[in-house]
Amino acid sequence: MTDTNTITNVVIAGLGGQGVIRAANILAETVFRSGMDVKQGEIHGMSQRGGSVTSDVRFGKKVYSPMVPTGEADYVLVLHPTQVDNNLYHKKEGGHFFSVFDLKDSLTQLSELDGDPSTPVTERNCNIALLGMLSLHLPFDDAVWETAIKNNLPSKVHEENLAVFHYGKGIAPKG
Repeated sequence: MTDTNTITNVVIAGLGGQGVIRAANILAETVFRSGMDVKQGEIHGMSQRGGSVTSDVRFGKKVYSPMVPTGEADYVLVLHPTQVDNNLYHKKEGGHFFSVFDLKDSLTQLSELDGDPSTPVTERNCNIALLGMLSLHLPFDDAVWETAIKNNLPSKVHEENLAVFHYGKGIAPKG
């Protein structure tokens, strides 16, 4: 669990168009609705769909900068297989690393999640599943997470994404 007197650093990474910034927005809203100070910032490697993207979310009693210092992330979430090795350096010693490899054994391409009857997770909603995994380590109520998810996604996908969030809560990270 996170101590509210310290700063918690989260880095979410993936490719453009994958939901990196959306996931960061959901996390930031959850933190804000829970009464903590939160700052968020993004880095776009390429200004087009498919380029590397990271979003930093920092929260605590008082946060002054939105950017997570190199090697100081308490939590790193990586949404695309090609971005795992590129983002290992963000995690601090003793930090937690969540990736799409936690969602399915022997995953080689993200599209392998689509149509797999053993999981509700797809290529489009894997960001929400990873937030579910992250939620187990943070002191925020599920109702607040659910409100933030609904506020950041169209109503036609609320039910699906809430199910994926709760599915993610049941996954133990491999790394």
